[in-house]
Amino acid sequence: MPWDLLNDRPIYTQLLEQIKRRIVSGEYQAGERLPSVREYAAEAGVNPNTMQRALAELERDGLVRAERTTGRFITEDEKLIQKLREELAKEQIEIFIQAMQALGYSRTDSLELVASCCQKGE
Repeated sequence: MPWDLLNDRPIYTQLLEQIKRRIVSGEYQAGERLPSVREYAAEAGVNPNTMQRALAELERDGLVRAERTTGRFITEDEKLIQKLREELAKEQIEIFIQAMQALGYSRTDSLELVASCCQKGE
């Protein structure tokens, strides 16, 4: 998956968000070893210090663990991953609701529209 980095926000924040998405989507499996900071930074086209900062924050959040001699690994805590997945989904729903409100839809109307679209697609 390519790294889509924009100049509108800090790069480390965007790296953090993209790694989180990769974890919750299953692209990175629980317990999987991540590339080294230098490898990861080269892949993303960023300074290693920037990648280090993003990974350090993931460690603080408990999504990544570091082992001194073998590298960094995705957490095996499936409940933590599921909780993050739900938080990210709720953020996306709120963004959608706000966009619909900008079009003149109420929250209820937006949800009804989604429900009707889902029924048609079944």
